Amino acid sequence: MGPLSRCLSILAYHRIVAEPDPLFPDEASAKEFDWHLAVLGRWFTVLPLREAAARLRDGTLPVRSACLTFDDGYADNVTVALPILQRHGVPATFFVATGFIDGGRMWNDSVIETVRGARGGTLDARCIGLDEQDISTIGLRRQAIERLLTALKYLPPEERQRRVDRLAAEASSSLPSDLMMTAVQVRHLCASGMEIGAHTVTHPILAQLGPERAEREIRDSKRRLEALTGRPVTVFAYPNGKPGRDYRREHVGMVKELGFEAAVSAAWGVAHAASDSHQLPRFTPWDRTPGKFALRLLHNTFRTRAERV
Repeated sequence: MGPLSRCLSILAYHRIVAEPDPLFPDEASAKEFDWHLAVLGRWFTVLPLREAAARLRDGTLPVRSACLTFDDGYADNVTVALPILQRHGVPATFFVATGFIDGGRMWNDSVIETVRGARGGTLDARCIGLDEQDISTIGLRRQAIERLLTALKYLPPEERQRRVDRLAAEASSSLPSDLMMTAVQVRHLCASGMEIGAHTVTHPILAQLGPERAEREIRDSKRRLEALTGRPVTVFAYPNGKPGRDYRREHVGMVKELGFEAAVSAAWGVAHAASDSHQLPRFTPWDRTPGKFALRLLHNTFRTRAERV
């Protein structure tokens, strides 16, 4: 059996919406996620990440293995995705940014919901360094969101949040407080047999932080989740996750030192026996039909290259 025969495809999701979202037509809906799992169940052995990473290392991984992972800790992971996972008997790993549990909101969602709720055909974005944005159609609102997120993403966290808050205030937008999981929902996921992983406290770009703060973000998220669930948290996802740009080698070292057994990045590819267990690659499925989705998954099993730091 060749070197590609035992490899691991790790799928990365964020939200599973009950109905298609016009602002984000590529976000998987409940109906689409249902057939994603049907295709996976037919062609792949789906495992929790910790088990899959261990079996990848020791050579016992089943042929055509896959993991499902969810980043950030959105409430719809519990209300929408979990019942579908349970119906198909498929495990998944949920990486939760603990600072947003119980009513928090990520900065990017504040931007998205500001644009969603903005009245009229324009949005004044001078407070974040951009010109007035045309939001007169759904397509133009999507483009405005992309420009706003790009302009803000790599600012220092405190400055970024200040600008996001000002944008929302000037647009008079009422922002939701129920996008992220509650502590009760995190416990429910764990009690349902799903794997809980750490994703820092406030979802910073680790490469922008000093070493002490970066380690604290990783360590404190692990401790909070272990306190919530009463179980060890042994897997981690790097926020944003681009090797070299969003995290560096020293952050990989921190993850190892803090006792994580596996970690995932946003480098595109498939994991194999020679992969770094603390920088496993992932990919996001976007195909709109079951046939193309299956072909994408099978094609991905032959991708062996992924970035590392």
